[in-house]
Amino acid sequence: MTEQRKKIFGTVAYLKKLLPVNFHAKVALIVEDNYRLPAGIKIIKKINVRDIPATYNKEIFDNPLFILCAKTGNRNMLILKGRLHFYDGVKMRDIAHFIYSLKYMGVEKIISIDEVGNLNPRFKCGELALIYDHINLMGDNPLIGENDNELGIRFPDMSNAYDEGLFSKAVKVFADSKTKINETVYLGIIGPESETEAEARFYREIGSDVLGYSVIPENITAVHGKMKMLAIGLITRELVADKMKADVSTESEKKKENLKYFKKSESELNRILITLIKNI
Repeated sequence: MTEQRKKIFGTVAYLKKLLPVNFHAKVALIVEDNYRLPAGIKIIKKINVRDIPATYNKEIFDNPLFILCAKTGNRNMLILKGRLHFYDGVKMRDIAHFIYSLKYMGVEKIISIDEVGNLNPRFKCGELALIYDHINLMGDNPLIGENDNELGIRFPDMSNAYDEGLFSKAVKVFADSKTKINETVYLGIIGPESETEAEARFYREIGSDVLGYSVIPENITAVHGKMKMLAIGLITRELVADKMKADVSTESEKKKENLKYFKKSESELNRILITLIKNI
């Protein structure tokens, strides 16, 4: 058994001891630590990821990070609240560790929600991006290095990275609730610096609609582990090239603006999130 899989099994064993009796979840949700979950999701147990041994370098990353056991209606689910970010200096395989751990806890489907910047002039801040494909410009991925065939094959097929079946079900939920459908190609970059005007123009020209720092390593790992993923972006930053230089807002003003759009898109998603979870 590889060292990677030993660590995954160690995390799974640790978590299973803390889970409520007979708690099994086939669906997982990944959100940032500041995301306010809708009232329809009941939290049963909260586990601090920092208490789990041998998972990642805790000296590098000390942001809030929790695994929540939750229920909506009669459906159990696991929630990763908070993320490891590549730009903080953690390794791609540390990010992957928790996705594989979900797999060995029985999770088959993942909904990943990420805050994104907008490159498409047809989209607006405060709206939702429904992701159907991605472009990886992060310069790394969690599969580089030794491959453990028990986790997944050496060369996984990424042609259906964001499962078409889940995507179609999400489109129907969006349409039924009269939520605008922004079908989206997500661009993954390292961050954390903001984008230049030339970069924003280039990113749009190569076919991307939004950009972010988190979804791609999660998605590659999910595909490798044969889990299905649905990904949704909360559009909070305007990166349409011609508008960037015209924005003379101060850093403080931009933060307030981003928070306003985060809350707006969060509210829009929470209006349909329970239905989405039940329908996938």
